[in-house]
Amino acid sequence: MFSQRLMLYVQDVWNNFDVLSISLFITGLMFSWSFNMGHGILCMDYMVFTLRLIHIFAIHRQLGPKIIILGKMIKDAFFLFFLVVWLSAYGVANQALLYQYDSTGKYWDIDCTDNLTLINEGKEPCRDTSHNWLVVILLVIFLLVTNILLVNLLIATFRYLFIYSSICCIYSSNYSPIYWKFQRYNLIVEYHSRPTLKIITVHLPFIIAVQLKGRDANKLVKWETLQKENILALENKKTKRDRLKRITAK
Repeated sequence: MFSQRLMLYVQDVWNNFDVLSISLFITGLMFSWSFNMGHGILCMDYMVFTLRLIHIFAIHRQLGPKIIILGKMIKDAFFLFFLVVWLSAYGVANQALLYQYDSTGKYWDIDCTDNLTLINEGKEPCRDTSHNWLVVILLVIFLLVTNILLVNLLIATFRYLFIYSSICCIYSSNYSPIYWKFQRYNLIVEYHSRPTLKIITVHLPFIIAVQLKGRDANKLVKWETLQKENILALENKKTKRDRLKRITAK
């Protein structure tokens, strides 16, 4: 029973937001000895807490269905991992071809040098011009794949998803009221299931319910014992009557 309730709790995205926000808050408090670390974690926690407020707009007739569209678009945004793969492949190859040494300085060649002694001391090395033709070819392939194929495919996916969702769920006069009422019903059920008291006193109703349940159980036991005694008394009376009838019959 508990595992089923836990699975239902985890399946809701907003519950995951709650768990993440509380976890970040506790982690930020644990890093109170380090101001920079705790400050950064609590700032991220504030972002998660604020994004959790998007769920409030689910009760609105026009904004509620758009939250579902936004969630589907975020799922399709994982397509950008292809772009990350291409970017890392091109970026590492480009940097390795242009610079013969590890460059940790400025991006542009402002004060570069070809002296190995100065380079070993930390001076910015100049670019290697022997592989310029290969870098240009890689740049053309990179722009062709990313800007023309991947980005346009992602835009087309978003456009198709938005148009399809808008036609089916939002601007259609047949499905929009039903979809919005169902989403509003889920929000109202969630609000009704939440405790009305503070977090500190949230266990008081549970304790009171346990006490009342114990009293009801005691009353039930007493009632069962009384009923058992009454039944036994009636059976004793019947047996006595039967005995008297047998004696009188003899």
